[in-house]
Amino acid sequence: MSQHRATRRRVFTAAALSLAVIAPLAACAPGEESADGPVELTFQTWVPNIDTAVEAFNESHDDIHVTVESIAAGPDGGYAKMLSSVTAGNPADLAQVGYDELATFLLNDALADITEYVSDDADKFTDWQWQTGVFNDKVYSVPQASGPVGQFYRKDVFDGLGLAVPTTWDEYYEAAKVIHASDPNKYIAAFASNQAPWILALAQQAGQPWFEAGDDAWNVTIDNPDTIRMAEFWQKLLDEDLVKVEADMSNEWYADIQTGNVASWMSGSWAAAIVSGNAPDTAGLWAAAEMPQWEAGEHVSASWGGGSSVVVLNGSEHPEEAAEFALWLNGTPESASTLTSIGAGWPALKDQSEITALTDDPATFEFFGGQNIWETFAVADANVDRSWQWPPLVDTLYATLTDNVKAAVQNKTPLSGAFEQTQIDMIKAMEDKGIAVAE
Repeated sequence: MSQHRATRRRVFTAAALSLAVIAPLAACAPGEESADGPVELTFQTWVPNIDTAVEAFNESHDDIHVTVESIAAGPDGGYAKMLSSVTAGNPADLAQVGYDELATFLLNDALADITEYVSDDADKFTDWQWQTGVFNDKVYSVPQASGPVGQFYRKDVFDGLGLAVPTTWDEYYEAAKVIHASDPNKYIAAFASNQAPWILALAQQAGQPWFEAGDDAWNVTIDNPDTIRMAEFWQKLLDEDLVKVEADMSNEWYADIQTGNVASWMSGSWAAAIVSGNAPDTAGLWAAAEMPQWEAGEHVSASWGGGSSVVVLNGSEHPEEAAEFALWLNGTPESASTLTSIGAGWPALKDQSEITALTDDPATFEFFGGQNIWETFAVADANVDRSWQWPPLVDTLYATLTDNVKAAVQNKTPLSGAFEQTQIDMIKAMEDKGIAVAE
């Protein structure tokens, strides 16, 4: 397998844009600008503790004031709320939107074109993250952070059994056998069939992309050989009872990572804050490593849901000021450092030399036994497969994939069949919406 794949510029084909979109809405802002006061903006986000960064912006700007509106994470209802507010004509000015959802928001005419306000700052950001918000040469978002995936693991559990952290999937399988043999309640990991982005990250790292935008139609190859190989690997773990079937970030799962009954978690860099915040008594027992590789010596990675951006929603009366805030929040080293520490993800800034949290983050490093885990995720981020493209109807993809994988696990049918069925389901869903799919 090639370690790197050619970077492809995101495009929106005419076929993809053939969806009916919502008619442009009358401008309506949630707040009014007084004659002698700052422009008032509202920012919808689910990132915990992001208020710290927003307050720093407010303190340094007399002419703009941003109010945070905390909402459920996007897939848990936040996106639905954002889109319905745009439809109703009363949106927030800004919103947190994952890279994976940008195409869907654009198709729903929910994104303001901010090209004239932000294009001069494109060079501040890593190219691939910037390009996630560029469609047909227009800019619709400012990237915040990616979610490069690595292994968070209980070093005490691995060390106690004489195990090194797995560097290949073959080693992962062997470690899983040793861990479960040591205690029938212990597993190397949970199989989280509830978590479509996790499953997609495993597929992304495995090799061939699922979607590719052609000149006239989308190529859809969800059931490709690389994905089927990945599915068959996890099928073996399930068949031998070497992973625990449970939803991650559930109460049961939190209890399991606290006790070490689930000894690792394959997740994005932002998950460091999830682990430390929900298992504080395990401080010093954790470490982080790259994903296991299909071929020894490689460093192929993936990104959980791509990452996250800040957009200006259609209907804001203050798109210029909103874009200014989005650039400051994600494009200044001080803010990027704050965002890294609170678990927003891997910063999108190209020059990371002044992001102090990457080298001086005492609370995080102490929790991970003195390890600078950001060095691990720097390698992971550099090796994310850039050829992966997010399709329109990603919500349908997530729902369909989750349903099919859950059904396979519950009915004890092959996981490979879940991906074959998702291929069929997604082609039908896209064609039903008038999106051309290649034969």
